[in-house]
Amino acid sequence: MFVLIVGAGRVGAAVAHSMLAQGHEVSVLDDDPLSHERLDAGLSTSWEEAGGRFTVGQAIEIEALREAGIEDADVFIASTRGDNTNLVIAQVAQKRFAVHTVVARVMDAARATWYAEQGVRTICPTLQAISMFESAIAEVA
Repeated sequence: MFVLIVGAGRVGAAVAHSMLAQGHEVSVLDDDPLSHERLDAGLSTSWEEAGGRFTVGQAIEIEALREAGIEDADVFIASTRGDNTNLVIAQVAQKRFAVHTVVARVMDAARATWYAEQGVRTICPTLQAISMFESAIAEVA
């Protein structure tokens, strides 16, 4: 399976490592060339020598998405630090490029819920944290 991850921060890089270790073809797009260091971390070789692909470019630019391989992607993960960027590029991947599985990280709980209701698969760390705090409190209450 070909997985395209946009955003090579802590989350994006960790997911990229996990997907590559599972034998998937993985491409990562990030606007910061230094983010490549996170992809190399923990590997005995470079990210590319391990089989990964890295593209420097802006996520909202169609040419950067194409260079990163969006036209061949089976899975698209939008994991930049910006909700707006993640939501826009997730919809571009879904509607323009018909990527089969598209997931966007959205920090704003209300927006994550609303976009999920519109058909964008979202992961909201804020909602996850709220749920975990509620569970922790319920265990001691």
